[in-house]
Amino acid sequence: MAYKANPHRYSSGMKYRTCGNSGIKLPIISLGFWHNFGSVDNFETATDMVKFAFDNGITHFDLANNYGPIPGSAETNFGRIFKKDFVAHRDEMIITTKAGHLMWDGLYGDGGSRKYLMSSLDQSLNRMQLDYVDIFYSHRFDPFTPIEETLQALVDIVKQGKALYIGISKYPAKETIFAYKFLKEQNVPCLIHQDRYSMFARDIEEKILPIAGEHGVGFVAFSPLAQGLLTNRYLHGIPAGSRAARPEGFLQADQVTQYKIEKAMKLNELAENRGQTLAEMALAWALRDQRMTSLIIGASSVAQLADNLKAIENLDFSEDELKQIDNILRRKEVTYNGNQ
Repeated sequence: MAYKANPHRYSSGMKYRTCGNSGIKLPIISLGFWHNFGSVDNFETATDMVKFAFDNGITHFDLANNYGPIPGSAETNFGRIFKKDFVAHRDEMIITTKAGHLMWDGLYGDGGSRKYLMSSLDQSLNRMQLDYVDIFYSHRFDPFTPIEETLQALVDIVKQGKALYIGISKYPAKETIFAYKFLKEQNVPCLIHQDRYSMFARDIEEKILPIAGEHGVGFVAFSPLAQGLLTNRYLHGIPAGSRAARPEGFLQADQVTQYKIEKAMKLNELAENRGQTLAEMALAWALRDQRMTSLIIGASSVAQLADNLKAIENLDFSEDELKQIDNILRRKEVTYNGNQ
């Protein structure tokens, strides 16, 4: 049966924020393809998640050349889904991809060189069966390539019509400021900055997020649930089939520490008092700053995606709640020596 999009998708409850000093609005919750959309995953489940996301107002789909596994397979699967069900909706979608990490063997399959970025984007467009992407990112700062070379390649990619906007991801503060200024001088301003952010990873609060706000650059966070640590999934150990239990996953079992579990359990108590799951509260908390344009969430099922979207129903925090959360997060890990 042919897919028919929900005609009420823009009134389904999704909220949108303007991306920096631009005319682009993004849903505050976006769908990421880092996990669960590769060749090792169930294609029908992936398709159902994309349809559910779009039907509930998610217009932003975040990919990268190396997402899988195997690298590239998430883009290939997205291309199959797009070709079958979403061609008629292309102008309603923000589709992004990135290059910067290792993608293929040899001298030119990694980093920030003009050769790599342009070759990679051509490959990504071919896998996704697209003429252009809406946003193309430099996925990481490459200290072995002159930053001007990387940034000029991004500018030229826009001028070639292969991307409408460009962004950067995981750049240090000094290089971030240089990139923003360089790109603005070339009349191809940086639309958006992407970095890790969650209750368990708050580094960007000190420099990166304020710099983006000062320069009118949108911000999108990945791993806002700390790859599942800020859900109820690991409150009682590592369940079979979870990311930490999968050998190909980025979350390893030794990262699920008792220290983090104890924090998650206390946060979960607060979430229950708010009438939310831990995941819902963690997403709402990450959106408390209006400079945060969107959060990229991963999901392994429609049910999990639906649960995450419930965060939108309660985004407000009292001062006391924010203080309690800060107190929980700032608790130091206690270590004991042999005499204690």
